[in-house]
Amino acid sequence: MRLRAAGRTDAGVHATGQVGHVDVPVDAVANAYSRSSAVGDPEFLPLVRRLGRFLPGDVRVTEIARAPQGFDARFSALRRHYAYRLTTAPYGALPQQARYVTAWPRALDVDTMNAASRDLLGLHDFAAFCRQREGATTIRELQRLDWSRDGELITARVSADAFCWSMVRSLVGALLAVGEHRRPVSWCAELLSATARSSDFAAAPPQGLTLIGVDYPPDDQLAARNLITRDLRTRHDHN
Repeated sequence: MRLRAAGRTDAGVHATGQVGHVDVPVDAVANAYSRSSAVGDPEFLPLVRRLGRFLPGDVRVTEIARAPQGFDARFSALRRHYAYRLTTAPYGALPQQARYVTAWPRALDVDTMNAASRDLLGLHDFAAFCRQREGATTIRELQRLDWSRDGELITARVSADAFCWSMVRSLVGALLAVGEHRRPVSWCAELLSATARSSDFAAAPPQGLTLIGVDYPPDDQLAARNLITRDLRTRHDHN
């Protein structure tokens, strides 16, 4: 059996909302049950408990359910949601946050970053922000990209129909240059004309990034969504 996930993440990136699916032979499903299951328990609660004992300490399956006909964790997805967290505290990230928050040593102008982010929303070729994969498209619909500040904690919320390799970290990295006033607000939008990964900025460190959710359509729209997602976008389609 092969597990398929809604999206891949770079080394060091986290996921609290990852979704996966696996095709299980019908005659093997009975092995997921337990004689000690209580009335009213979720169907696959015993299997969730077993996996909690066997998986590595940094991986947990929180829920298991039967998938509807046509469901594919990757190709049925409507959009993915990420959060990127930074702290500008002079002492860096607190120890209990260090795995999930990037310490940033310089001041950031959140209003300026939001202004630059708005220019990136919509359907664009994000080649400047993506590491290249042979045969993969870099055209994506960026549906949300905004920043908020809570004291010294700064959070970016990013949503799109899909993301290409390193796209979120690259978007954040470019916008940090704007937030430090090293680049003008218009600069990020100008990068959208590039046809290859830009070397004018570095991708943000991985530990601040978390996949927090994946949206799916109603069950009767899954098959249609799979076809749309598998249809390779090109620059001609997008222009």
